[in-house]
Amino acid sequence: MSADYGLDPRRVDPEYDRHGGFPVFEPADPGPGFERFLTAMRRAQDLAVSANPDAATWDDAADRVEALVDLLGPHAAGEGIGPANRVPALPGAGSLLMPPWTMTKFDADGIELEVTFSRYHVGGNHAVHGGVLPLLFDSMFGMVIHATGRPISRTAFLHVDYRNVTPVDTTLTARGWLREAEGRKAFVNAELRHPDGTLLAEANGLMIRLLPGQP
Repeated sequence: MSADYGLDPRRVDPEYDRHGGFPVFEPADPGPGFERFLTAMRRAQDLAVSANPDAATWDDAADRVEALVDLLGPHAAGEGIGPANRVPALPGAGSLLMPPWTMTKFDADGIELEVTFSRYHVGGNHAVHGGVLPLLFDSMFGMVIHATGRPISRTAFLHVDYRNVTPVDTTLTARGWLREAEGRKAFVNAELRHPDGTLLAEANGLMIRLLPGQP
């Protein structure tokens, strides 16, 4: 990676604090237990949508999940306090919302990720649910804005073309880049490809720089 994904946005946008008051979320270092927790939770998500045990096992599983909720409940924290989405070294930056991706390129020319979808993301017939891909592309658009030094922006629109079925359990390559910029507008493109080069999906969108006071 040619840039630090945890870079303080004020370094690339001196007027950052004037664009809606976004807080600066510093990278977190929660320790190895958090990585183990995420790995287990990702596997649990897969099993939650694929397991078919008997009724007694479901009751046992529910007891254990409820115990986990009781354990973590007292430690609930606000956005930017917990480590989720703030550990760049972990897949998906430590966020269970995202499919596990790993950054392989991050510079002014754009970004590149390796991403693997799993059973949890299946929409039907072993294919990734179509609604999951816009989530990935939208996150990538934000990364492109950051990598290219644009001021903090929000997504105005996002268009996805599905070219081929996106498989699970396969390491795919996702690329994003800035196509053109005009004032507050940044037009961004992204694509997702199979290891054999097949184009699976592509997206284009418009990112708008926030005005002072905009959330």
